[in-house]
Amino acid sequence: MDTVYEQDFYAWANQQAALLRAGRLSEADIAHIAEEIESMGKSEKRELVSRLKVLMMHLLKWQFQPTGRSTSWRLTVEEQRREVVDHLADNPSLQSLMDTALASAYGSAVLVAARETGLDVALFPEECPWVYAQIIDRAFWPEG
Repeated sequence: MDTVYEQDFYAWANQQAALLRAGRLSEADIAHIAEEIESMGKSEKRELVSRLKVLMMHLLKWQFQPTGRSTSWRLTVEEQRREVVDHLADNPSLQSLMDTALASAYGSAVLVAARETGLDVALFPEECPWVYAQIIDRAFWPEG
């Protein structure tokens, strides 16, 4: 049998919030609430990886295709640096996942950078050549 959770997530979420606020825990859909909270956490990690990917992709393009450097690339790097820092300020526990987030993001960044520059994937380092502190440092611009 379909539940409100499966038919209308928005209605379910509001219903569950009302039950929790009223202290009616025995009526709440605890299993699905726990599942949704876990999903929210995973979403925050995906957001971090996505921001890092865009940032590193532009840093790679900056380094490996210097003739293509533009104001747009520079501003994208600056924007993504701010977004990463802000995201970590909102979710400081994600800092403990930084090594895996960087590795995951870097692998994707290389693929996108290769596609956008037309350069062979093999030209890019296999592993991220920068540490997190460099990546977010406003003064850091890798040279080719």
